[in-house]
Amino acid sequence: MGAPDDVGDAGATGREGGNEQAAQKAHRRRRPEAHTFSLWHCPFAFAGAWQPWAKPSAPPERNPLRPIVVTEFISLDGVVDSPGGGAYEHAGWTFKDIEFVPEAYAVKGREQEEASALLLGRVTFEEFAPVWPTMDDFATYNAMPKYVVSRTLDDAAVTDIDWADCHVLRSLDEVAKLKEADGGPILVHGSAALVQSLLAAGLVDGFTLLEFPVVLGSGKRLWAEGIGRTDLRLRNTETYSNGIRLAEFDVVQ
Repeated sequence: MGAPDDVGDAGATGREGGNEQAAQKAHRRRRPEAHTFSLWHCPFAFAGAWQPWAKPSAPPERNPLRPIVVTEFISLDGVVDSPGGGAYEHAGWTFKDIEFVPEAYAVKGREQEEASALLLGRVTFEEFAPVWPTMDDFATYNAMPKYVVSRTLDDAAVTDIDWADCHVLRSLDEVAKLKEADGGPILVHGSAALVQSLLAAGLVDGFTLLEFPVVLGSGKRLWAEGIGRTDLRLRNTETYSNGIRLAEFDVVQ
């Protein structure tokens, strides 16, 4: 299996993640104590209390594969484009005209505590790498191993940076080997093109989706044409007073 096309992987502050400075200003107007960056870049700033996922015990004779879990902010019509701001016509849609309810974002704190590694596309990695190491709220993420799937990035561009414990994977075969190694869940933020490649290769095990009560009608979608059918089993769902719905799915393999 080859690596996904790097050019197609919209990042956190580009088409997919949006302009975080714009998100900062919008959140600061609504909530003075909010973090400098958007909720997408500061996912557990409003974590609050949470209960960890149940972790089924594995038979002692085998080492189960590490699950890859995709986490996204998503519209009702499947758009993940620029949730915090950017050039997209509806950029910043996660906070525009949507009441702020802290408990809707509690899952973001739980995700960070449960993850054992991050897996990112190239553009998302390049957007995160200069920002996340400076954020105390991401101490757990910053300390864990981080992997970027790319055919084009030089090794030095991944390993010789201020973000510790970063590694480059050159193919989806290497991602599959990562799943076989010891460790816990592997979390994918953003990286829509990478997610589509992982889905096509049967490497995604679950989704954590914060679905916003808005239909955008255009923009980059998580479910792209041609990715084929994926059957999901709902594991947990919660609906909040502002219309945001949390849906956690297992992929039926």
